[in-house]
Amino acid sequence: MSGLALPASLEGTAHVVQLALTPVFLLTGVATLLNVFATRLARVADQADRVSGQVAGASEAERAALVRRLTRLRRRSLSLDAAVILAATGGVATCGAVLTLFVGALRAAAVAGLLFGLFGAAILCTLCALVVFGVEMLMASRAVRDRLAEQDPSPDPSAET
Repeated sequence: MSGLALPASLEGTAHVVQLALTPVFLLTGVATLLNVFATRLARVADQADRVSGQVAGASEAERAALVRRLTRLRRRSLSLDAAVILAATGGVATCGAVLTLFVGALRAAAVAGLLFGLFGAAILCTLCALVVFGVEMLMASRAVRDRLAEQDPSPDPSAET
């Protein structure tokens, strides 16, 4: 009998490890997203430092434009902060899902509801982080277009032919 119990236990353990690998792939994706968000946040911070250094010696008109740019950079940084928090929460929920798999296998308890909730939270937070990151990207591209429009007083599309 003991020979039969070991393979079943081994198969059960192997199944739990296989199930735990799926959330780990999500966790890898979340870590990559956090890296992207951190890089974007560093670029925003560098731009904010540069622009804030220009405010002191600027004329009144230039100062107003620089303050508008700093306001945009602030909104972008807040958007990135939200994306980082959501992605990190998604990562925490993913780790919780993996832990629940292992604890559930050890206790042989019905933890399906908790597992569903944690994995669902991980997916939802990651999805929200992507949406907020998309909003930040749109703000960044709008700022680039506005900066180009300020440099070229006649952005007439028909003049490009």
